[in-house]
Amino acid sequence: MSIDAVRDLLPAYAKDISLNLSSLANETLLTEQQKWGCFLASAHAIGVVPVVKAIEAAAAEKLSPEAMNAAKAAAAIMGMNNIYYRSLHLMKNHEYATLPARLRMNVLANPGVEKIDFELWSTAVSAINGCGACLDAHEGELKKHAVPSTQIQAALRIAAVVHAASRIAASEAALA
Repeated sequence: MSIDAVRDLLPAYAKDISLNLSSLANETLLTEQQKWGCFLASAHAIGVVPVVKAIEAAAAEKLSPEAMNAAKAAAAIMGMNNIYYRSLHLMKNHEYATLPARLRMNVLANPGVEKIDFELWSTAVSAINGCGACLDAHEGELKKHAVPSTQIQAALRIAAVVHAASRIAASEAALA
């Protein structure tokens, strides 16, 4: 299966989103694992069933079972962390930032794939979830590993387009 299954969910007014999906599926700035992990983590972060199913099927042709699991883990852990750390960042009372989080985050230490790949996926999900603190933290880790800005931008572009495609698919399904 290819990204065309997602494109087929989109109406004519979303042609730009469809074209962006196609061009991002052919992106060469990221490795296949990095790229398809970003697609999969982004889809799971949003959770629109037909998009998740289509991207999962496309990603399964490109990713190992371990990478598939790690991409889903990035969506899961960032779903928790983005809410927690975004809240700390937004609150005027900074006392909460001094308290231990007391949230399990073991997958961050051993995600089952290269650290850079997991960080890219976490960056994509953090963009979707709107957590500036997490975006800064993950981008900082990527920069420590000399990941070029163009690769980080590619992950952000995938997140943005998967988000748009998911929202459109959901709204069209609601009208059907």
